[in-house]
Amino acid sequence: MKKGKTNWLITGLLIAGSLLILFPLYLAVTISFKTPEEMGKSLLALPEQWSFSNYAQAIELTNFFQAMGNSLFITFFVVVLTLLTNSMVAYAIARNMHKKFYKFIFYYLVSAMFIPFPIIMLPIVKQTAQWNLDNLVGLIFLYVVYGLAFNVFLYVGYIKSIPAELEEAAIVDGASTWVVFWKVIFPLLMPMNATVGILTTLWAWNDFMLPLVIISDRELSTLPLVQFVFQGQFSTDYNLAFSSYLMALAPMILVYIIAQKWIISGVTKGAIK
Repeated sequence: MKKGKTNWLITGLLIAGSLLILFPLYLAVTISFKTPEEMGKSLLALPEQWSFSNYAQAIELTNFFQAMGNSLFITFFVVVLTLLTNSMVAYAIARNMHKKFYKFIFYYLVSAMFIPFPIIMLPIVKQTAQWNLDNLVGLIFLYVVYGLAFNVFLYVGYIKSIPAELEEAAIVDGASTWVVFWKVIFPLLMPMNATVGILTTLWAWNDFMLPLVIISDRELSTLPLVQFVFQGQFSTDYNLAFSSYLMALAPMILVYIIAQKWIISGVTKGAIK
């Protein structure tokens, strides 16, 4: 039996790519356990003592658990509302693409993906302040709306792969459009719902720019925002900063590791019509 030849080019690229990811992670973990004196001696060496004092100080300085509560609140409601509203919009468009109006709406929404956020940042800040939406509720609303373009693009491709005969059979049995969607279509959207839900979770949890320009009350700060506390005018406390970064990233890294197969599955299925 012939053995396959090793593709050294691909193997080398994979090794290089792995090192590019693992080396910064190694630095982040080791620096988070070091003292400033240890970091000054050797950046690459392991800590002399594995102490969690940096993590305790980071929790205190950032008011970590309150910020995490804000991030959890935002992420939960953004994901729920995104799945409920974006899927309905996509269903209406996917089943009416033969009509010019719906085709226009689809391309109009998709075109929004190409508009950089800084272009619309100032008007959004002014509007949210005038409407008293410069808070967590306003932030949730903005995330749901801003995610609409990409999510509709994913949902429409997936819905087109669902046979229309399933809906026709339900309609013959007397089901309304509302019942057809929730009883027939929505359960079949579970792979795509998983994909959209996970991507939305990662985005809402890790986003820095939108909370920065919208949130004015420090008590409402999210985890990415409170990382500013480690940056002084002339220096940055990297040991405490990396401790806080790792604590903030840990939940989402765990979510992505567990759910990455659903992300890939949903995207590939959505590409098949």
